[in-house]
Amino acid sequence: MDSAIIIEKGIFIVVIFAITMLFAMYETLAERKIAAWLQDRIGPNRAGKGGILQPLADGLKLFSKEEFFPNTPNKFLFVVGPAISMSTALMTSAVIPWGDTLQIFGRDVVLQAADIDVAILYVFGVLSVGVYGIMIGGWASNNKFSLMSAMRASSQMISYEVAMGLAIIALLMMTESLSLREIAAGQHGMNWNVFYQPVGFLIFLVCSFAETNRTPFDLAECEAELIGGYHTEYSSMKMGFYLFAEYASMFISSTILAVLYFGAYNYPGMDWVAENLGHNPANIIGIAVLFIKICMFIFFYMWVRWTIPRFRYDQLMKLGWKSLIPLAIANIIITGIVILIADKA
Repeated sequence: MDSAIIIEKGIFIVVIFAITMLFAMYETLAERKIAAWLQDRIGPNRAGKGGILQPLADGLKLFSKEEFFPNTPNKFLFVVGPAISMSTALMTSAVIPWGDTLQIFGRDVVLQAADIDVAILYVFGVLSVGVYGIMIGGWASNNKFSLMSAMRASSQMISYEVAMGLAIIALLMMTESLSLREIAAGQHGMNWNVFYQPVGFLIFLVCSFAETNRTPFDLAECEAELIGGYHTEYSSMKMGFYLFAEYASMFISSTILAVLYFGAYNYPGMDWVAENLGHNPANIIGIAVLFIKICMFIFFYMWVRWTIPRFRYDQLMKLGWKSLIPLAIANIIITGIVILIADKA
């Protein structure tokens, strides 16, 4: 591979990593501000103007806390658990197309770290590994509440991955591609997949809440029953890794939702903008449009958290196995029939 391409990809990976961490950091502030807005109170406003430095203060607090190790024979696994969760949350961003291309110094720079043909399979593979971070951390804590929480989280994530995968199959039947770049390019202008797969989008959205352990699916962190969940015994930055992994996963899942169903970097009138303002301005606007869509999904995650009460565990599993999976299978059958009729016509 050309050394210039390697340097280009290396710089792009560092930039995406920094953006993901920055979003995860300020999502913590947004969560508290949105909660305060919905509950008619002020929220954090002491650290910096309007509380803008609050995430930095929280990070400094976590760094300065004492490292605590419970009485466990699995100290190595106790450290590995949060590292796996954080790593898998960040690895998914490698195959996401953050924009079309930019022309810089006479080169067409592709705004994607790795354009692989089976990008969706890569995403699901990495998400599956994320279960191990929670399970290992809960088991290695030598705490029955942490273990129960880890078992809840792992069974929940595995159950909802089935419905999520089935929802994606209907989309793949329609787009005929596993490449996220091709799926994004196929939604040019306002030809977004959500208009053709509204049921698949709703199933994928609900499963995303369960995959990221967000309310109303946060049974793994249920304070009233399990103290603090699988990270009860964690402190300092190991605790911070678990918290950051949740917010990084929320950012990545919002990005995947935007790419798969809401046109990614595509927007109405982009051809007119490209003709009149040029290639680069049109694509820079596309990048901004993608991040606006991501922020809208993140806001929706937080809005739901402070609006809907959590399910009971039996309700959570019943929704996954008895409602979402049959609905996803029915969606696949209907999509196949529609495609068959359209091809014959």
